[in-house]
Amino acid sequence: MKKLVVALLLFVLCVVAWPQPSSPAADSRRVFVQIEQIMAELGTITGLKPLRPIRHDLIDKSGVRRFLEQRIREEIKPEELRAEELVLKKFGFVPADFDLKKTMVDLLTEQAAAFYDFRKKKMFVLESAPSMLQQVALVHEVAHALADQHFHLDKFVDSGNKSDDTATARQAVMEGQATWLMSEYMARRSGQSLRTSPAILDFMVASAAMPAGQFPVFDAAPLYLKETLLFPYAQGMLFQHALVEKMDRAGFAEVYRRPPVSSQQILHPYKYFAGVVPAEPAMPELRTSGEYKELIAGAIGELDHKILLRQYAGQSEADSLAPNWSGGRYRLLEHKKDKRAVLLYVSQWQSEESARAFFRACRRLLEKKWKRMEVRQETDRLVAGLGDDGHFLLTLDGPRVSSLEGMASAAEPAVPRR
Repeated sequence: MKKLVVALLLFVLCVVAWPQPSSPAADSRRVFVQIEQIMAELGTITGLKPLRPIRHDLIDKSGVRRFLEQRIREEIKPEELRAEELVLKKFGFVPADFDLKKTMVDLLTEQAAAFYDFRKKKMFVLESAPSMLQQVALVHEVAHALADQHFHLDKFVDSGNKSDDTATARQAVMEGQATWLMSEYMARRSGQSLRTSPAILDFMVASAAMPAGQFPVFDAAPLYLKETLLFPYAQGMLFQHALVEKMDRAGFAEVYRRPPVSSQQILHPYKYFAGVVPAEPAMPELRTSGEYKELIAGAIGELDHKILLRQYAGQSEADSLAPNWSGGRYRLLEHKKDKRAVLLYVSQWQSEESARAFFRACRRLLEKKWKRMEVRQETDRLVAGLGDDGHFLLTLDGPRVSSLEGMASAAEPAVPRR
């Protein structure tokens, strides 16, 4: 789903799992001397010739926070922020008292070692970062700047915002390519390459995990935020590696000219190469829909389902079931008078068997995410009753699973939208 999570991560474009001291590194600006050499080498690796110098500057932690808060004001309206937070809560990704804006600003201020602002075409490096971290982060951001010079990252991002899952995929393109190039650049310092040393690739992917105890905001964050933060770097890097193996240098440009359309294509590169796109199953509907206004709507992809299953059903079920996802959509409606929110959701699966398995998982999920669940009707294809936020209806129809949550009464039955 396209949330503030995705929106902010598209602006803070380097997260490196290193503890960061509060005092400035000595001679911090010396790190920028390497920019021209890094640009030239990345140009050789990718076949993308550097077109112009990169504007750059140092920034402190307070500057990072101000940047994030300003970008939120510029990019996200208050009502959009409210809707994004509410839909995360309705799905059960975050608790009911969760403050999305504050947590994301705190989290990214804690994590950011450097970023490239593709709106203003300028790179920033955290002045208090250790010199080694500055050097690594610099390569990552130079990779972003090089891609921006050829493919205009602002337009690339904006054109993907029509679909939540597409925005996630494009984020993985940007971060995955920059992370792959950063890793390849560092590997070449020791005479090696990701293309000939699989162990280095595995090590760099594993390094994307944040060390427990060193980042308290990250440690305390809900699973959804953690996984959404790490996905574009680790999984995006593996996706870029698959492109390089199949297309050599052409893969660096091809992924921007023909970008993936879903998190599923990032998770399973063969589906990108085969052109497998998500289905758009018919949404459930309320007979009383005229009494509501739409707050937000979009796609819920394989990554979202994998996180949801991991959170409520465990890693094993997430790994076995999520790859069977074929498509998913949601709408969040708000009653015009009493402001009650109703979540409408549908997903499509590769078979009736996998849909039934997900239907059963959803039944358990509802029990776990609510404090109170009163089942009033249940068959092998339907579960209805009362939850924390009102009446609910969960149904199985062939390869599709749909639900409505938060209805005022059982008299607001769903009818298929055709």
